[in-house]
Amino acid sequence: MLVVVLCLFGLGLVSIYSAGIGVRTSTMLFVLKQLVWGAVSALVYVSVLRVGYHHFIRYSYWMYGATILLLIALSLIGAVSKGAVRWFQLGSLSFQPAELGKVVLILAMSRFFSRNPPNSLKNLLTALALSGISVLLILLQPDLGSALVYVAVVFSMLAVAGSPGKYLGGLVISGLAAAPFLWKTLKTYQKLRLVVFLDPYIDPQGAGYNVIQSRIAVGSGGLWGKGFLQGTQGRLHFLPEPHTDFIFSVYAEEFGFVGGVIVVLLFAFLFWRVSRAAFRTKDIRGKLFCIGVAAWLWFQVMESIAMSMGLAPITGLPLPLFSYGGSSLLMTALALALVQSIAVSPVRDKFSQIA
Repeated sequence: MLVVVLCLFGLGLVSIYSAGIGVRTSTMLFVLKQLVWGAVSALVYVSVLRVGYHHFIRYSYWMYGATILLLIALSLIGAVSKGAVRWFQLGSLSFQPAELGKVVLILAMSRFFSRNPPNSLKNLLTALALSGISVLLILLQPDLGSALVYVAVVFSMLAVAGSPGKYLGGLVISGLAAAPFLWKTLKTYQKLRLVVFLDPYIDPQGAGYNVIQSRIAVGSGGLWGKGFLQGTQGRLHFLPEPHTDFIFSVYAEEFGFVGGVIVVLLFAFLFWRVSRAAFRTKDIRGKLFCIGVAAWLWFQVMESIAMSMGLAPITGLPLPLFSYGGSSLLMTALALALVQSIAVSPVRDKFSQIA
């Protein structure tokens, strides 16, 4: 798993370097910052692995409560960017609590479901109420993409924890029934993103511009790509946010369909390793945590790549381990370190018994 993570991180650095040309800044600036975050993430990975996942799950409720307070504080003193409040700005550094919330929510739900299986309506509603607090605070930022990740994580964990099919089906039906009411709560730009997903040429110079340019970038890469630093959409400043939201478009234009397939296969192998850790552990808490991480990464990778090709609405979700961004990289490293801790815990127990 660690080898795959390093491969994805390396390919991401290559794409970030290329994308840096397209945002009118030093080509090495984003790469150097990402390398620093990579070093910090590596330290976090090793530290978490030494501590072990048991301690994180033990204090998960306290961590979840602290994250809720962070999200509340964010709405009061967070930095405003493009009409949204998603980051704490600390000088030149910024931190996005929604990324931390993904890991902490999975930890808290793992502990809750291990003690309160969602096979009764009471436990199900309690779980939805606990997780719903963070989802609501994320929606108020507004950050629809992260909120959808939270929903996908909780739904997957409910299914694995043994929630009856009638309850899961009821949640799906309730979500579909609530869609018209949720539509009214969306911001204007969020509604436009959903409308242009169906037909980006409704507003080709406005809301549909991002989708059109991203599709051009991916499609023009062809089978083998145009070659490193030979992409035109990023270098000529057609692609918006090429180093974050549309990093896959930059990569696909330069390395083509073959390069894209390689990245997808690397992510598929990563999902398999995380899922394998879930299937092998006998600790229900560890099993639920691994499933939650797999659901989080799968949904975010699927959405990020699909939106680059115009197959999903634009949500602004970064491509894990690939897109530029410290908060996302740090929290992904934290989550994967906990998965690794779960994977090696049976080996540790075996050797401790022999000793």
